[in-house]
Amino acid sequence: MAITSHDVARLAGVSQPTVSRALRDDSRVSAATREKVRQAAQALNYVPSEAGRTLSTRSTRRIGVIVTDLTNPFYPHVVAPLHDELQLLGYRMMLITERSDEAVAEENLLDQSLDGVVLATATTDSRLPAQLDRRGMPYVFLNRDTGGQGDYASVVDNEGGGRLVAHELAELGHRRIAGIFGAANTTTGRERELGFRLALADAGIGLPEDRVVRGAFEYDTGYEALPHLLAAAQSPTAVFCGNDVVAIGVLNAALAAGLRVPDDLTVIGFDDLPMAAWEVFRLTTVRHDLRELSRQAARLLVRRIDGDADPKGERLVLPTEFVPRATHARIP
Repeated sequence: MAITSHDVARLAGVSQPTVSRALRDDSRVSAATREKVRQAAQALNYVPSEAGRTLSTRSTRRIGVIVTDLTNPFYPHVVAPLHDELQLLGYRMMLITERSDEAVAEENLLDQSLDGVVLATATTDSRLPAQLDRRGMPYVFLNRDTGGQGDYASVVDNEGGGRLVAHELAELGHRRIAGIFGAANTTTGRERELGFRLALADAGIGLPEDRVVRGAFEYDTGYEALPHLLAAAQSPTAVFCGNDVVAIGVLNAALAAGLRVPDDLTVIGFDDLPMAAWEVFRLTTVRHDLRELSRQAARLLVRRIDGDADPKGERLVLPTEFVPRATHARIP
């Protein structure tokens, strides 16, 4: 017969509910009792039933993470630390990948198999957050949010990062500047563009629409955009890219066009992915703490699940810093 928690309780000399609480590391159970229960469970080779635990606590200890763009090298660098932090907090992570938020079936998230959800690739026009709100499912935004009041989000100071790049380019003497920004329905794209434009305007530098491209945060966006920008009436001497992946696309397009970076063209990215520092790229970029971005999202979600988060919403914003490498230069 299968060993049950009642068997563990008898061996440990405690009640069955105490066994359940002790194996969950419930602080209401003394350390000595928790250790006695663990030793009894180990002696009997007892493994707690997840199904039984779910029925008794109405908690699955599972978190769903929705990522719609796993081909983007950015996301593995935030999903891994998210997994690690959730594990430390006593939760298991389930990765849900679809081509868009709209493809994520609401019933798959609200079938009582999850305690909460992390939205890592949300767009401002996604209907999924409203669906989760209506059903009372705790969730947080990671990296992107809706830009509205009441969001629970772990994000970056995108506007501040855009300003850093504009200030640097102005100091380097660039006046013909281009921008390849993210899609208009992403807060990351909008905010980085806004900060960049505002700081350029403060420096008396314009950003005409024929030197602006908006698109997905993908390599192809950068690679395909550069020839378009070079064909403008006044081709740019510098390009600010919405993220490092787009910037790498621009670097390869510049090489294909016979341009020297940074002598002929300055290229600046955003995020400081580990690959940005590779010798083959040595990309000048904007840095933020990718691991902390994920860790604080995990902690915020668990606080929401526990009812400890601010009911008016919490938007945790990480600072940015400019990272000079080898793809920027001063105008002679």
